[in-house]
Amino acid sequence: MNDLPHAFGFDPRYGYDQARLLTVAGPAGPEDFADFWRATFARTIVTPLRLTRRAVAPLTSGNDLFEVEFDGIEGGRVGAWVMVPRGKFARGVVVGHGYGGRERPDDRVPGPAAVAIFPCARGFHRSKAAGIPGNATEHVVHGIASRETYIHRMCVADLWSAASALLAMYPHVADCLDYQGGSFGGGTGAMAVAWDHRIRRAFLDVPSFGHHPLRVTLPCVGSGEAVRLLYQQRPQIMDVLKYFDSATAARHIRIPTLAACALFDPAVPPPGQFAVYNALAGEKALFVRPAAHFDYPEGASVDAAVFARMTEWFAGR
Repeated sequence: MNDLPHAFGFDPRYGYDQARLLTVAGPAGPEDFADFWRATFARTIVTPLRLTRRAVAPLTSGNDLFEVEFDGIEGGRVGAWVMVPRGKFARGVVVGHGYGGRERPDDRVPGPAAVAIFPCARGFHRSKAAGIPGNATEHVVHGIASRETYIHRMCVADLWSAASALLAMYPHVADCLDYQGGSFGGGTGAMAVAWDHRIRRAFLDVPSFGHHPLRVTLPCVGSGEAVRLLYQQRPQIMDVLKYFDSATAARHIRIPTLAACALFDPAVPPPGQFAVYNALAGEKALFVRPAAHFDYPEGASVDAAVFARMTEWFAGR
């Protein structure tokens, strides 16, 4: 896979081979990093959900499907889907999405039978809101003037609220609640599972937002490019970004976590992805993708292998 052709004006490997990627250490972060996130978590879980639910047409014959809405912090209203197996289940899953948003839920989740909630990040699709951009380029810098107003704070908190909504509807899965998310959902997921004691096991696929001090030096075609260009004009945004670094958050993740990281990725630079994996503080496992955010002939078979590995991971309690 070292000869992947591409038409980018930069090398999506960024000069790193796997051995070097495994040495990338993420930043320690500010002294009050943990205090900031613990306070945000505490505020989120006491926010009344005002949960609503209505049945919609299922995607498969083996599940029922519901549209749900609930309140998040700072007055946001979040939309999601909940997919419920028609047979027995004792597991719940919160499923994050990429930075393109989510137009529909997945039609299956890996691992043992589970009820799954698929929240839309604030600003996207079912969580569309006035004043919040619905595209990655604008969304990633929305509210970046302060750590309290930065949109990623709300997006992480909304994952916690989604977990609360799922447990309010299906409290019997409280002892077996998992998280899975990729790209945007991998990065925000790392920030979420670091502080949520209810999550027992996690999967982070090509996680974004890892090692911001390094990311702002690396051109890309993803949301990170909007951050990099803004940083060139306003370097003070690093004072906010350091609180939203998924590699820093990973230092606080002590639950079993599987990460899939790519060697070649034009949208989420691989050094940031591996910084997240390298920093994980608990039991961890790595799946190495040859490439991500890029079409290549083996892509479908690699995705199938990742799904199979996830199935093993979530069954391995």
